[in-house]
Amino acid sequence: MISTYFRLLSTERLKLMRSPVWLLLLISPAIALLLGVTQGGGAGWPELLLMMVYGHALLFLPIMTGVLGAFVCRFEHAGGGWKQLLVLPVSRTGLYIAKFTVIMLMLAILQLLFLGAVLAAGWFLKLSGPLPWFIMAKSLMLGWIACMPLAALQLLVSFLWSSFAAPLALNIALTIPNMLIINSQHIGPLYPWAQPLLLMIPSGGEQFGAFQVPLPTIFTVVICSLALCMGAGWFTFNRKEI
Repeated sequence: MISTYFRLLSTERLKLMRSPVWLLLLISPAIALLLGVTQGGGAGWPELLLMMVYGHALLFLPIMTGVLGAFVCRFEHAGGGWKQLLVLPVSRTGLYIAKFTVIMLMLAILQLLFLGAVLAAGWFLKLSGPLPWFIMAKSLMLGWIACMPLAALQLLVSFLWSSFAAPLALNIALTIPNMLIINSQHIGPLYPWAQPLLLMIPSGGEQFGAFQVPLPTIFTVVICSLALCMGAGWFTFNRKEI
């Protein structure tokens, strides 16, 4: 069982290596870096991190989660790939978990690239003072966890729709309202596309709208959303006729 799972992971990795998705991972860190070096003059490390998190997590991180969800299902939708894959001695549950794991691994790489962008911006601006490693690590980790429900949801949508563009268009359309939804204390914490920003913002960074909701409350909502989306995805993956 474990060896089959790792073979599935290896297969998914080889598929992604043939796609341009690796280059797409550089877009958000590059834009955050540009924002940091052009707007971060006179700021300290916490202020620089806050500024760059906005540029990264408000739009690009949720959108990239949707892009990855579409990419991991792209090859199977082409030329009857699902049927060819499922005739092999692999379980649907193992395949679903492998695809979800690949998405989260790619998002972990994206978060590390963002960390590199923050450090590079601080070096360019010659910021003084100790690096807030704990704050940075907490922000990156919570942002990564907040992407899990969205990754499970996007994987489900990409599995159901054979079109590559349709899930991407839906994801972008639902990400753009983040700019308004984060102002709502009631809707913001429940909205999967806004959750990465809400958890990545350093503590004390904002005090309006959804940012007034305590971090443990938002984290609990994220975990419940993850259980719901993973359950729906697993059930659909195992029951849908291919």
